[in-house]
Amino acid sequence: MSKIDQTRPFLAVNVAILTVSDTRTAADDRSGNVLAELAAGDGHHVAVRRIVRDEQDAIIAQLREWIADPAIDVVVATGGTGVTGRDVTPEAFEAVFEKRIDGFGELFRWLSYAKIGTSTIQSRATGGVAGGTYLFAVPGSPGACRDAWEGILRTQLDNRHRPCNLVELMPRLQEHLAAKVL
Repeated sequence: MSKIDQTRPFLAVNVAILTVSDTRTAADDRSGNVLAELAAGDGHHVAVRRIVRDEQDAIIAQLREWIADPAIDVVVATGGTGVTGRDVTPEAFEAVFEKRIDGFGELFRWLSYAKIGTSTIQSRATGGVAGGTYLFAVPGSPGACRDAWEGILRTQLDNRHRPCNLVELMPRLQEHLAAKVL
């Protein structure tokens, strides 16, 4: 069973929070606020927050900027994961992923099903990694953000979580790049 090993020191990660919306502003970004509060409350550093429109090129540009920034370890995006014509966040994320973390979306929908039933099929939550940066996209509701953080990210971004966690893998995320140089 998973647990937190209290004998290990906690290692904070640097989190960038991206809200994808045509209508949200800093004054009413409730989902971004939830993610920021939960990340900071768990001891992580919220390095930056941005709001971008539901436009694939804009999302990709922001992701690439943060992937290239060694001060960003994790990006968590909220919004644009549905099935309407303007929902393009998963496509933008897929365009930059080096590797997908399929289990993130699967587990998110499993957790979500317990709360909203079959409506969870409308979520295209996704996760992956690129340039040594973890990337996660969740639906744009505060509840979905809370579910993703409390149900998955809280433990996977805690290096003390056992039997394993994403933080302990960070030093190895770019091994494939070193192999190409040789």
